[in-house]
Amino acid sequence: MFEKTRKISAHDPAAETAAGMTESRRLKTLLKTGALQKAILNSANFSSIATDEKGVIQIFNIGAERMLGYAAADVLNRITPADISDPQEVIARAAALSAELGTAITPGFEALVFKASRGIEDIYELTYVRKDGSRFPAIVSVTALRDAQDGIIGYLLIGTDNTARKQAEAERQRLLDEQDEMHKQLQQTNLTLQVSEERLAVTLNSIGDAVIATDAGARVTMLNPLAEKLTGWSAAQAIGHPVDEVFHIINQETRAPSVVPVKATLEHGTIQGLANHTIVIARDGSECAIADSCAPIRDRDGRVIGAVLVFRDVTDEYRAQQALRDNATLIQTVLNTVADGIITFHADSGIIETCNPAAEKMFGYPAIDLVGRDFNMLIPEQDRDTGNSFLEYYNTSAASRALGLGREVVGLRRDGSTFPMEVAVSEMWLRGKRYFTGILRDITERDHLDRVMQGNNLELQIARSVADKANHAKSEFLSRMSHELRTPLNAILGFAQLLQAGTPLPTVGQSEKLHQITKAGWYLLELINEILDLAVIESGKLSLSRESVSLTDVMHECEAMVEAQAQKHDVRLSFVPFDKGLFTYADRTRVKQILINLLTNAIKYNCKHGTVTVDCSAASPERIRISIRDSGAGLSPKKLEQLFQPFNRLGQENGTEEGTGMGLVVAKQLVELMGGAIGVTSSVGTGSEFWIELMRDVTPQRPAENRPGAESEPLAQPNAALRTLLYVEDNPANLMLVEHIIKGNTDVRMLSARDGYLGIALAREHLPDVILMDINLPGMSGIEALKILLVDPATKNIPVVALSANAMQCDIERGLEAGFFRYLTKPIRINEFMTALDDALKYSQSKSDNSNEKGNTPC
Repeated sequence: MFEKTRKISAHDPAAETAAGMTESRRLKTLLKTGALQKAILNSANFSSIATDEKGVIQIFNIGAERMLGYAAADVLNRITPADISDPQEVIARAAALSAELGTAITPGFEALVFKASRGIEDIYELTYVRKDGSRFPAIVSVTALRDAQDGIIGYLLIGTDNTARKQAEAERQRLLDEQDEMHKQLQQTNLTLQVSEERLAVTLNSIGDAVIATDAGARVTMLNPLAEKLTGWSAAQAIGHPVDEVFHIINQETRAPSVVPVKATLEHGTIQGLANHTIVIARDGSECAIADSCAPIRDRDGRVIGAVLVFRDVTDEYRAQQALRDNATLIQTVLNTVADGIITFHADSGIIETCNPAAEKMFGYPAIDLVGRDFNMLIPEQDRDTGNSFLEYYNTSAASRALGLGREVVGLRRDGSTFPMEVAVSEMWLRGKRYFTGILRDITERDHLDRVMQGNNLELQIARSVADKANHAKSEFLSRMSHELRTPLNAILGFAQLLQAGTPLPTVGQSEKLHQITKAGWYLLELINEILDLAVIESGKLSLSRESVSLTDVMHECEAMVEAQAQKHDVRLSFVPFDKGLFTYADRTRVKQILINLLTNAIKYNCKHGTVTVDCSAASPERIRISIRDSGAGLSPKKLEQLFQPFNRLGQENGTEEGTGMGLVVAKQLVELMGGAIGVTSSVGTGSEFWIELMRDVTPQRPAENRPGAESEPLAQPNAALRTLLYVEDNPANLMLVEHIIKGNTDVRMLSARDGYLGIALAREHLPDVILMDINLPGMSGIEALKILLVDPATKNIPVVALSANAMQCDIERGLEAGFFRYLTKPIRINEFMTALDDALKYSQSKSDNSNEKGNTPC
């Protein structure tokens, strides 16, 4: 090129001049560029660090020396930029780049230039460590230096001190934090203010007073709900209106307008009270009496900026005050007119405080002379036991329990005369002081009446004694008559039953006659039993054995007992299923007696192909109702009125069905004795419904079930040993009857004794298997004979069955308590008798077997 230039110059001077100018400009540009590069390199505001391809520092400019405190000679060809950087940040950068770029990067210089080596622009923040160990933040820009073949020959790291910016950012952050804190405080203040306002609103809305607030111009700013109610203005309607438009008040007595106290409060800054008897008139014209006051509202500087008017409805208070005044007047009127004397006096001193006109009249003193005097002067007597005065009697701790109880004393009149008096003292406290109030009554007339009554009471006692004797005589008569009637009935019915079942069987005519005999006999027995039941109930001597009774069990037993009778009358029985958990607290035997009576009536007085329905349910949590409905002819209202009258069969005495007219009377008495009720509803032509209600037992202890025993085995068993029966009876007919009953049983032989002494002797001699014992024996009763047998080791295990005409329930209970194995009543029912005898023989056999086993056991 220079050759070409020279040639041009040689041959063309103008061309040579142009080339020189170009070269000159190029040289100037190079000089200028070099100066700029030198100026940049030596700039004190930037640290310029150039390295070779391995990272060793080759250039360390003045800015780097100023920032880092190292001389260029200290670092050139000695260290890498990683050595003057925070090592923890270098490690963190290596880890972050490894995660970002998906390749493992070694902490050190590689981490500082990795992106630049891949041609990626890389500017990051880094902490440089000065030579003295101090630190400062820097912004570092990294550029890879390449040769003409694009190979990396080094790196250039240009850094600027970021301290000022960091400080600015820190200050900015501090200001932002302060602003945020102030914002939070402002929010909290607003929240507190909001809560306070809500609490104030809740308070104003829930207090029992009406509240109206105004501004300094006496215009309404707030009404609470009660104020809205009393004035008839809503808050939205009232706000901004003058208070005297909303709060319209008048004088209750004169009806003249009253001045609203708000203006006086605003003017003087003082609390103003409403006048008494003020009426507020609501917007709809309704009125109510009010009271209370108006107070100023002040700002922080104490200036009055409004008023608050607080008032309440005192209509009820005025009414209560008037009622108190009326009561006081009424009490005073009563005190002035009551016939008893009333005196109030101090508990400690006995000084009279007040007295009523009756007390003045009673003692002959005017009130002015009694008030201030000692109460003991009116009742001067000493207590006979303690010697204390009347007042001291009530002040002693032991006698304080007598307060309020009447006590008879002697009163002393002004004229010196005395009179009997009854006094009752009560205690009261007034203004912290204890007082007594004495109610005094002149009992002169009552004493006279008491003496008369005592005479009358003596006469009544005599009359009652006579009545008791008559009642006892009646009971004894009925018991004796029952016994005397049962004895011949026993023979009549017993032999009639034997004839009916005898061999050969009676003829048709004889059977009809025997049927009439037994029918009449059982009817007479039923009449005797019901008369005795009614007599015992009316005398108050009926003993009830109350227990928890399962109605399910009772219903099953009653159904079994009346089923044959229902079939005989062609009546269908229907027991409606009910809750098996229904129990009643009653006498089991009496409940069955009542139900059998009602069921028997429903069957007897039903129509042909009729029905009887029995239902049981809980009438209430405390009661159980049992109803028995029949499809019979029904009863008229007139007959219903006569239903529970003794011996009244309501016209059925002329019918085919027999009865005594006593069953329902006894049933009613028994139900009511057990705390229940009985009733009936009936309609002619549709039937009747009888019902009873009994006390419910909600937590019963179910008793062991009384299951019917198996059919009694016949007394006679093939090849069985001979058994002995001893019958102690003084009536020959009864002896003969039992002898005929067991005549067919060849295994049983009968011994007899006419009195208890002989019976005991025979029992000890023969040791019978079973003893039948009459109760009313000559010389010694059957119960006395039983006691002797029970204490004798030889006879104590022999079962003794009572067979007696004493058939009252108390007799049966007394006999079983005495120790009888069974208690049978006369007349004898042969099936019942044979069952009891069979049970006794089995019991006797079991005792004998046990005794033999013990005797054979080796010692």
